[in-house]
Amino acid sequence: MNVEIWSDVVCPWCYIGKRRFESALASFGHPGEVMVSYRSFELDPDAPAQRSGTHAEHLARKYGMTTAQAEQANQQMTQRAAADGLEFRFDLIRGGNTFDAHRLLHLARDQGLQPEMKERLLRATFTEGLPIADKPTLVRLATEAGLPAARVQAVLDGDAYAGAVRADEQQAARYGITGVPFFVADGKYAVSGAQPPEVLLRLLRRAYDDRSQLTPVAVTTDSDPEASCDGDSCLAD
Repeated sequence: MNVEIWSDVVCPWCYIGKRRFESALASFGHPGEVMVSYRSFELDPDAPAQRSGTHAEHLARKYGMTTAQAEQANQQMTQRAAADGLEFRFDLIRGGNTFDAHRLLHLARDQGLQPEMKERLLRATFTEGLPIADKPTLVRLATEAGLPAARVQAVLDGDAYAGAVRADEQQAARYGITGVPFFVADGKYAVSGAQPPEVLLRLLRRAYDDRSQLTPVAVTTDSDPEASCDGDSCLAD
């Protein structure tokens, strides 16, 4: 079973959603049969490499609120994150363009290290306040996740995986995804938002039950009712 998760590495709900999905997966009866792929979604494709000012100031400008209201919103989000075992430091967060980070996530997928890379990027953003678009920082984070430094540097120096990022974003548009995180199981069942683990567990169970069911195709009246084997009771004349 394939679960695709559209998200961004500067999205606080995406980090919370990741933790809640991991909790749901741990409760699922068949975790070894689930392949998880993180898909690219840029919340702000036009973002600069690094934002000026504080996160609260950016939030206030974006949503037309006061800085005090933005700081209160950040505090509420910090408390929500703590309930899921995460430490958010909005006083350190810098934000910035995430296109290169998404390209490295595709490299990590090819190397079998995408979950590790995703976690490292999210922690760097929300707990450590690292500049997520800074290339030397990205090289360090990627190598800490287990990727070879030379390959990471080569990707950042060129345009490798740019097409893969755009393909993810185009698929998101076809699905009608406008916000993240967004979970899709086997291309058929979807959940929008960082829903509680029990909701995400229902997604997994629904998709798993569906793939376990067969839909018989009607046969004609002149078909051979004995044209199958049942255990060892199959005779060949």
